[in-house]
Amino acid sequence: MTEVVYVVDDDEAVRDSLRWLLEGNGFRVTCFDSAERFIANLTAIESQRACLILDVRMPGMTGTELHEELIGRGVQVPLIFITGHGSVPMAVDSMKKGAVDFLEKPFNDTQLCALVAAAFEKLRDGQEKILGTQRAREMLERLTPREQQVLDRIVAGRLNKQIADDLSISIKTVEAHRANIMDKIEARTMADLMKTALAAQGGV
Repeated sequence: MTEVVYVVDDDEAVRDSLRWLLEGNGFRVTCFDSAERFIANLTAIESQRACLILDVRMPGMTGTELHEELIGRGVQVPLIFITGHGSVPMAVDSMKKGAVDFLEKPFNDTQLCALVAAAFEKLRDGQEKILGTQRAREMLERLTPREQQVLDRIVAGRLNKQIADDLSISIKTVEAHRANIMDKIEARTMADLMKTALAAQGGV
């Protein structure tokens, strides 16, 4: 998936400076001179892994208003505010609403690049977790209803004899089910089994 840093600032000099800085550090950059232009391209933006660097005060829709609009549309994108007129209450409010950080101009170039890199790393980790959860759920769908009952009790820490008593089956049958479960979800160890079961619940 393409990773893009979107810069939204009405000051051309700031846009050029940020483009030079970020591209020089290996990031792909697309700039917009207004929040309205950014919104107009939102469909294309949502198909990419994106980080947004956003000026707070702009003519027309402000940066904070754009942030509110994205929240209203359910668009989740890491967002870094930059401003020459920051205030502590504004910064606190932005952070509570999901902004990654709030930097006052002139900001530290190294700090900004580090924030962008961290934002993308978090996005990648989140996507990998989602894919891992989907993969784990697909594996568990291979199990029969009885095997799922056995797995639920294994995850709960029940011993073979306890599982046999719970389900009114023999210990040998429990062992056979355990072996089938391990095979179907491609687990080599009990740790693998537990990880897959927990991942399917979104817990790993």
